[in-house]
Amino acid sequence: MPFVVKQLLIEPETLLIGHRIDRCVQKMTGESRSWVTGLFDHDCVTLNGTLEMNPGRPLTEGDSVQIRFEANRRYSPRRRPSEAKHRGFSILFEDKDVLVVDKSAELLTVPTDAGEPHTLISRIGEHVRKNSRAQGAYLVHRLDRGVSGLLVFGKSQSAADALQNQFSRRKPERRYDALVSGCMERDSGTFRSFLATGKNLSRYSTRDAEAGELAITHFEVVSRLNETARSSAITHVRVQLETGRRNQIRVHMSEAGHAILGDSRYRPELWASVPWHVKRLALHASVLGFVHPRTDEQLSFQSALPDEIVKFLRFVRASR
Repeated sequence: MPFVVKQLLIEPETLLIGHRIDRCVQKMTGESRSWVTGLFDHDCVTLNGTLEMNPGRPLTEGDSVQIRFEANRRYSPRRRPSEAKHRGFSILFEDKDVLVVDKSAELLTVPTDAGEPHTLISRIGEHVRKNSRAQGAYLVHRLDRGVSGLLVFGKSQSAADALQNQFSRRKPERRYDALVSGCMERDSGTFRSFLATGKNLSRYSTRDAEAGELAITHFEVVSRLNETARSSAITHVRVQLETGRRNQIRVHMSEAGHAILGDSRYRPELWASVPWHVKRLALHASVLGFVHPRTDEQLSFQSALPDEIVKFLRFVRASR
């Protein structure tokens, strides 16, 4: 059966700069969205000479899109894993090298010593094996139990290693939104300490550089709520991580007298009078930016505040 080959250079007159690549392919073929998705699923689309499997990839000026498919063949999308198996995360970006997800708070990133079978890393690995040529997912960083938001995974060990190298050099942008107890006096500032680990695996700050890992946390106040009610005052704070140590934000905030709402490990007495009844931490990884390990493209992703935090903020403001 003969093949059809079509190619399009993305220039201003195409009116496709900044649009998804699947829209470009649909324009090139005049076919349905489902059929176009099938082209991506059957390895019929290349971008700048490289196989492109992500229909949502945004186009930039100078990109070259090529499609090659069999004439008169109907390309149907491959069956996706059941939604139940994907419960707890959504995929924001995926290509042959990396995968960026938005994780819910209840889903563990990796198993604990208890060996939980249903974790983010296991579900992502299953997705990758079923939907691409990669062998699985490789951990780059993680979020604490009870924390929601953005994570990136490598789809090969080399991609993961390259991303981890960026994290070790403090290159990625990592911003969090947090609700903390009390009214923070400073509008912005920086916490800097060395984090050590106690016998119960809790973390604490020390001045001894040899006893701990350097941890740097920048913060900026977004809003202050219930300022006059000292026992139930709350501060919405935006946090920028310069380093990414385990429990870093939770430790720095609690040691400053402003524990994360919902945190039962680090000074929970500080938020005991706050009506936070959700079984999670009021901590969300809202912005993640890094350099693509293969293309060197700067990528940036945002995640909106989860419903639990949004509804709580509305409740507190309505109760004034």
